[in-house]
Amino acid sequence: MSIGAGGIRPCSLAFGADQFNEADTLKKEKILETFFNWYYVSVGVAVMLAVTVMVYIQNKAGWAVGFGVPVVLMLVSTITFLSGSPLYIKAKAKSSLLTGFAQVIVAAWKNKHLAMPPQKSDDWYYHKGSELIAPTDKLRFLNKACIIRNHGKDLDSDGLALDPWRLCTITQVEELKALIKTMTRHISKLTIPAASLTAFGILSMAATVITYVQVIIPLLSKFTKRKRGLSLKERMGIGLTLSCLGTAVSAMVERKSRNTAIQEGLSDSPLAHVNVSVMWLVPQHCINGMAEAFNAIGQIEFYYSEFPKSMSSIAMSLMSLGMGVGSLLGGLIVSIVKHVTGRGESENWLSENINKGHYDYYYWLLTILGVVNVFY
Repeated sequence: MSIGAGGIRPCSLAFGADQFNEADTLKKEKILETFFNWYYVSVGVAVMLAVTVMVYIQNKAGWAVGFGVPVVLMLVSTITFLSGSPLYIKAKAKSSLLTGFAQVIVAAWKNKHLAMPPQKSDDWYYHKGSELIAPTDKLRFLNKACIIRNHGKDLDSDGLALDPWRLCTITQVEELKALIKTMTRHISKLTIPAASLTAFGILSMAATVITYVQVIIPLLSKFTKRKRGLSLKERMGIGLTLSCLGTAVSAMVERKSRNTAIQEGLSDSPLAHVNVSVMWLVPQHCINGMAEAFNAIGQIEFYYSEFPKSMSSIAMSLMSLGMGVGSLLGGLIVSIVKHVTGRGESENWLSENINKGHYDYYYWLLTILGVVNVFY
């Protein structure tokens, strides 16, 4: 199920957007905006049906029917989707960004013994027409991935690398640098998605779960005399506390980013690149991952243990229901904050110009609300 969802969810929205082949840029932007809005409306309706109708079917007809109905629906949707294949606009696949990153690391390691050529040397490898003809000095050890050792042996007759795991383009190297080092997400015409940082949260959650099960529970069980180590309420409490810590860290990072932008004279340039390392964002993602490992999984176990077996389906849907209500309340809080803090001529905290707004204040507000929630 996870593999299937991983293939559908990231691709469906992008594939749908590819179908609007409108030459007029302004008209296309308006069409895409409408499409994105209705896409998320449809997702919301689907989730609502899943936690109401499907849960009802599972409770009344049993698990076999409860799982059978989604199978039939997915089969019908798959056939319907494939039947329209001749009509779809299909964007040509490009090389994998992750594969390119791996190639840079491997090539840099293989070429670690090579000396760095001058910046204007012909020994740097780049494609014709590339805007980058020499690598930057940041993370210089990666620059060795794009050094041509022997023009006759490393390149073919068209000037392309014979072994991409031994020789990479300057663009590939700079793309990896951008992901590792800075918040500057633009390399030539490529934009690296900021959402990729959530991978740190996922890894942190996985590491926390493994550590909790293999290390923490055995140690705590000796002192608490409980097989779980911590009670479910204690586990959820730790998760909520970590969540508060995560928003507090976010507030401090936003404060640093805003101050740096002001010092560099970028207050009126919200799209300008601020010289702040992307690694500042990693701690908050890791803390949020740890919080999810304690709170989310603790909630699932709590609901399952508190409800009778006959209501297990409803118990499992409560967390999704809580997340849905939380999303609605989050939207309400955003609206209130914008309205209250944007009175007069002052910029509201959540201004589109992040350098003039106060996202740090907003995160502190979330921290306070989180602390109240913990003690409640």
